[in-house]
Amino acid sequence: MTIHDAARPVAPGPLPPPLPMPWALIGASCLATFAITASGVTRAPFLIDMARDLDVGLAVIANLFGLTSVAWGLASFGAGVGSDRLGRRPFLVGAPVALALALIGVANGQSFLAVASWATLAGGCSGLFTGVSLAEVAGRVADRQRGRALGWIMAGQSLTLLVGVPLAAWIGAGIGWRGVNLCVAALAVISALAMFATTASVVRKTAGPGGAAPASPPLLRTAFSATVVRLLCSVIAERVCFGLAAVYYATFLLQTYDIGLAALALPLAIFAAGNILGTILGGQLGDRVKNRMLAFALALLASGAVGLLLFGWQAGVWVSAGFGFAFMFFTALSRPSLMAALANVPAEIRGTVMGLNSTAASVGWLGAAALGGWVLATVGFAGFGPLAAVLALIGAALALSAPRR
Repeated sequence: MTIHDAARPVAPGPLPPPLPMPWALIGASCLATFAITASGVTRAPFLIDMARDLDVGLAVIANLFGLTSVAWGLASFGAGVGSDRLGRRPFLVGAPVALALALIGVANGQSFLAVASWATLAGGCSGLFTGVSLAEVAGRVADRQRGRALGWIMAGQSLTLLVGVPLAAWIGAGIGWRGVNLCVAALAVISALAMFATTASVVRKTAGPGGAAPASPPLLRTAFSATVVRLLCSVIAERVCFGLAAVYYATFLLQTYDIGLAALALPLAIFAAGNILGTILGGQLGDRVKNRMLAFALALLASGAVGLLLFGWQAGVWVSAGFGFAFMFFTALSRPSLMAALANVPAEIRGTVMGLNSTAASVGWLGAAALGGWVLATVGFAGFGPLAAVLALIGAALALSAPRR
């Protein structure tokens, strides 16, 4: 071998075969995510009924989403840090059980203060689960499988829109919003049993050799690095875009086209079908593209453009349903790539980072509820489209400015 031969780059060897996907855990996490997401978004068809029942204004009821988001975000960060130290199973099993108890409180609340208190507690219980479940699944698969694995977990959110919200609207026409909360509580208990059956009882060490902390200061700084912070800001922008539609779409159809609550089921199913299709295809996309951030940015920009048509052109219920499908498809298509990029951190801090992701998502939901309520009161639904487009542009720019890892 000559010196020139030695200087030539050596071709990389074949990649090792991927690890088997933990389908039982993924299925249980998807079910639990469905129940946890349903605890909040199934209120959307009942905003008017809840306002009438509790004798408050529609904007006041919409603030329940904001209260839930604050509790969700705070709990997500704490659970993420705690799961890196104590293990993930206590949160994955205990959170759905606690959520069920809180939803029973919501169903029995006789005043807005009581319902708001229980709903806030339910949001906190939900936050104890979301980031920890993403970290658990991300730790069980290789990086090139994470887009698909996390996409299936997020499909639980999509299924809530596809199945949960339309079914809640249909069931709620007979048993009311209180009965719907009791149904979701029962589902949360079932999901807790599923998580118990699919997770191992592993307690993480709280100290390294010689009593050192489990994660060194450099690792802890990684959780708050400039790259991670930019991606978290992209999460906020994307969640505001998503939340504007998820929170207000049913009310938009009710007020714009003067249709009944039972007639919402099919338009909401079409709306949610775009979300679940985008989530599944987005997981495949995130594992196949070289630049996940470019994939995220292009899909999010497309959703912003469709948002202008969704809220700016009211040509009929089915036209709006078509635009709703497209809006949710592109928004959901963007998210798995972003989640897979965030999960690509050292295992010792993955729970913290994914908890921060859930915190950022909660900030986005809060922003959607607050900004949406303000725009609705001042401009009307016509202002939702431009707001979604601007936020999509900001989210895409932040993601593209983050270095590729």
